[in-house]
Amino acid sequence: MLLTPFVADIRSTLDNFRRSVDQIFDSFFYGTAARSTAEEWVFSPAVETGWTDDHLNLRFILPGVSENDLKVSVQGNTLVVEGERKAPKDFAKEGYAYTTMPYGRFKRVMDLPNGLDLEKLNAVLHDGVLDIQIPLTTAMKPRQIPIRTEERKALAA
Repeated sequence: MLLTPFVADIRSTLDNFRRSVDQIFDSFFYGTAARSTAEEWVFSPAVETGWTDDHLNLRFILPGVSENDLKVSVQGNTLVVEGERKAPKDFAKEGYAYTTMPYGRFKRVMDLPNGLDLEKLNAVLHDGVLDIQIPLTTAMKPRQIPIRTEERKALAA
């Protein structure tokens, strides 16, 4: 059929365009492309953040990353979580495995807001999840302001 080469060309062009857009969004959100080539995936952990009245909570999803392959550091108001997710050994004979699982070194850098007590930062790794809890300083904690009621006084003329 005459349309077959045309359809194949369009499909290839659209696929290349989709990969380019994916790389743009990946580099914007993750700092590096999540996939640098069609065959190579780069691991970039997902992150959740949340606030309570007393803490900033951060959660990094790190399946398969051990404590020995992980480093958490703070410099100024910058938090750095870096490490490596290693591919399993002896999983398959060389050349006989197909994967879409990302492996490799990663580094997430996050600027932290002022008002956190970074000396009391707590990091716990459990079940492939790194939970980081950073207490707020007293000045940043919400506090109730009492409201008084008074009779309105007339202004002197």
